[in-house]
Amino acid sequence: MTLTDDIRNACRILNEGGIIVYPTDTIWGLGCDATNAEAVQKIYDIKRRADRKAMLVLTDSSAKIEAYVSDVPAIAWDLIEVSDKPLTIIYEHGRNLATNLTAEDGSIGIRVTQEAFSQQLCRQFRRPIVSTSANISGQPSPACFADISEEILRAADYVVSYRRDDATRPKPSSIIKLGRGGTIQIIRN
Repeated sequence: MTLTDDIRNACRILNEGGIIVYPTDTIWGLGCDATNAEAVQKIYDIKRRADRKAMLVLTDSSAKIEAYVSDVPAIAWDLIEVSDKPLTIIYEHGRNLATNLTAEDGSIGIRVTQEAFSQQLCRQFRRPIVSTSANISGQPSPACFADISEEILRAADYVVSYRRDDATRPKPSSIIKLGRGGTIQIIRN
């Protein structure tokens, strides 16, 4: 299957409110349309995860962040620009996203992906995509495709073919929370 076919198939499933298993710039993820509350709930159910635990979203461009965050602190642009590895930033006030996706305090984690497949998928889908590890909550995160359980693969509506043979074990992203008055909290380095 070509990359173009894989992207087309994944976009079709996302548009139908389905769940995909796909490679990201960090680990393999479960994804759905980040603006579709029913699809987001499906992921919580698959992961057996409490829906009060927020999930992050991917986008293909920093220019799109303002559509999903009420007030982007100026420091965010600098952090994104200078980061030399995947960086998830937690912003205070998410908007235009499924309400069950944001944390109880209204915050949302967003990462601008640089990985070829997830970046092109976000670009063609034209909406942010949920990105949470493709595992049951509490189990190890799948660094490569071979680490994903059969249960997760069966629960998804589409499993991407691209990079299945890649045994590289990337690390999770750094996570920084930006708060009022420019406060910066490092959640994971």
